[in-house]
Amino acid sequence: MRSASIAGLLLGSLLAAACIDTAFRSAADTFLAEYEAEAQQLYYAWSEAEWASNTHIVEGDPTNAARTREAREAFVRFAGSVENIDTIRAYLSQRGRLSDLQERQFAKMLYLAAEGPMTIPEIVQQRIAAETEQVERLYGFEYRLRGRPITPNDIDALLRTSTELPERLAVWEASKEVGPALKPGALATRDLRNQTVQALGYSDFFTYQVSDYGMSADEMVRLCDDLVRALRPLYRELHTWARYELAGRYGAEVPQLLPAHWLPNRWGQDWSVLVEVEGINVDSAIGTHTAEWVMQQGEAFYVSLGFDPLPATFWERSSLYPLPPDADYKKNTHASAWHLDLDTDVRSLMSVVPNPYWYETVHHELGHVYYFMAYSNPSVPLVLRDGANRAYHEAIGSTIGLAATQPRFLVNRGLADETAEVDEIAKLLQEALNHVVFIPWSAGVMTRFERALYVDALPGEALNATWWDLVRRYQGIVPPTSRGEEYADALSKTHITDDAAQYYDYALAEALLFQLHQHVATEILGQSPYDTDYFGSAGVGAFLRDLMSPGASRPWQEVLQQTTGRELDAQAMVEYFQPLYDWLVQQNEGRTHTLPDL
Repeated sequence: MRSASIAGLLLGSLLAAACIDTAFRSAADTFLAEYEAEAQQLYYAWSEAEWASNTHIVEGDPTNAARTREAREAFVRFAGSVENIDTIRAYLSQRGRLSDLQERQFAKMLYLAAEGPMTIPEIVQQRIAAETEQVERLYGFEYRLRGRPITPNDIDALLRTSTELPERLAVWEASKEVGPALKPGALATRDLRNQTVQALGYSDFFTYQVSDYGMSADEMVRLCDDLVRALRPLYRELHTWARYELAGRYGAEVPQLLPAHWLPNRWGQDWSVLVEVEGINVDSAIGTHTAEWVMQQGEAFYVSLGFDPLPATFWERSSLYPLPPDADYKKNTHASAWHLDLDTDVRSLMSVVPNPYWYETVHHELGHVYYFMAYSNPSVPLVLRDGANRAYHEAIGSTIGLAATQPRFLVNRGLADETAEVDEIAKLLQEALNHVVFIPWSAGVMTRFERALYVDALPGEALNATWWDLVRRYQGIVPPTSRGEEYADALSKTHITDDAAQYYDYALAEALLFQLHQHVATEILGQSPYDTDYFGSAGVGAFLRDLMSPGASRPWQEVLQQTTGRELDAQAMVEYFQPLYDWLVQQNEGRTHTLPDL
């Protein structure tokens, strides 16, 4: 009887505790629902203002900019309100009593609060003002070549096409003129960003941004270094090939390291235009159609996989085509996808014309849109309606973009002649000069530099020396002339200003792209990764739906392991480019490798 009584007491205690936890979780759900409703309303207003600022630009009219700033500040004030911060922290102090999903929501809400905690309103206001001014300096800067204005697009075009080294040097130097103009503001903005997130316990802004992956700054840097090391043998061969190839083109001696102005990109992040691929040419086939047809082909691809057609509001509210020549306003011509209300209002901003670039871009951007639609379901709370991590969105869009350029896909769509012969090595070389060359730049130079900027509080008198040391070690590139601290060449990269401390997103997206594509090709379609056709495959559709529908409601590593059976690494990239590596080793026989050791 005594043991039975003890058992009864224990059971009663457990039931009481369960009732308490049930009440606790119910109260948490009530707060989460109230937060979600107001956050959605404020976020929607901010998104609408941003949309107007990007789609209806009237020179000299500050209305959109003012409305966007006000809407952003309203969202930041709410997300970072003292009341919300205190309540969120109180719930997180009782993590063991929350469900996993509740805990993920509260953690994300605290992360959002750190963008503008109202415990330090003066610092937040200064930061928003400083960032706004810095973006205006960046995009309002007038580049000049030999005393005449030149646009960034013109700079890029000349670096892609000019064969005269003196002209290339002048153009490259013009591309870096913006650095000194941005340097004082960059240092001030860095300090304000650090101070903002430190108010909620983060050591610095880089660590804060990385925390969204559930990782520390050191863990992210190690992951990025792993990607760089895995691809280093292939990059060394590409670097050697490029040194000899470009020396021949310019009639110059083979350099020890690559002079920055020799390369077809301002930052040496993409060398793909050095190679032309003969074989399949879809320019004329796509060019016979309309821009509307290109959009319809993109939608048809996803519908063929089992996804729903795009909602009518997408077509009504998006800005998909170039403005008419007589329009009295401009729009941002950079392609983007928008999830304005984190629910059903999905849109895209593009300037589609019927050519291969926009054909691929449409498939890529609709990948983002269908990702939005996949995780906008009742099982994913509003604050977790995002990619599994920030790299996932870009990876999925890029995977579909790659799929839309595969020979088998193009032939089956009637866009290419099935008898056409493609130079497979040239195609792989061109792809590697894009994807592989990007890794030491993104996972190496940019990630290491922004870590130094924020974590180590890199002083202004060491900006350029640190930058060029990283560029030399990771990319094997050197400046064409002496670049002292009167310059700030890193700041010519726009992301350091307007997408700060997140560039590793793009490096991880590259690794994910090849991992996803390899899985689809070999495990689902049973096709060569070099020649696939995803169109009409229910298996591919189910795979993508499983990958996309949880949003950020589950750990990204768990989602990747479940869907592809492996952790994130560069192995798929290494395997994809193995035939090219073997070819490059033969081409470089007898040549000197000079890429520095890391």
